[in-house]
Amino acid sequence: MRASDRAYAALLEEIQTGALAPGTVLGEVEQAARLGVSRTPLRAALARLTADGLVAQTSPRVTVVTHIDGDDIRALFVVRRALEETAARLAAASDRSAEFAALVHAFDDARLDGEAARDAYYRLIARFDAALDEAAANEYLSSALRTVRTHLVRVRRLARYQPERLAASVSEHRLIAAAIAAGDADLAADATHVHLHNALTSILESLDDAAPSPERKASA
Repeated sequence: MRASDRAYAALLEEIQTGALAPGTVLGEVEQAARLGVSRTPLRAALARLTADGLVAQTSPRVTVVTHIDGDDIRALFVVRRALEETAARLAAASDRSAEFAALVHAFDDARLDGEAARDAYYRLIARFDAALDEAAANEYLSSALRTVRTHLVRVRRLARYQPERLAASVSEHRLIAAAIAAGDADLAADATHVHLHNALTSILESLDDAAPSPERKASA
């Protein structure tokens, strides 16, 4: 792996997991030393993260991790909805029904009790996303979805864990997979729309719950 790719991957993971929180200053000299790369590959990595919208340059040598709020998340989901509903329609028209039928069974078997089980479920979601991209067979669409998913990892980390919502997500993904397996493009798109509406509502409610109320601020 090239030095710039290593630096990009390391910084991306730290931003997505919250190790580098919004507003964190990424000084060029400090980050190059910390990651064990020279400034040239670090600049290339930061340029990619800037293109992703995950960092912003405030001066020639200083970059900060961008903030993300409710308005950003709503805007992200507008794009996500358009892309994923289209991908679901294309997938339903593909010849990959057997793959999505297998995913239906995988969602039936999904368990959420414990961190290891939840990690396995997120891997199943990644498998579903990869199958959707392959079935849609449109590289422009898949490229746009990869950018959206880069931000979604970060959004999920910011949102509070909600067991009920995660359980509902399993059922929603199962319905989408079943519709694609059956070749029902309208149902696949509609089920995707409902899933994304529920996901957005849950994330925004989670962020509202996590924000201190005026009374809490006054008493702090």
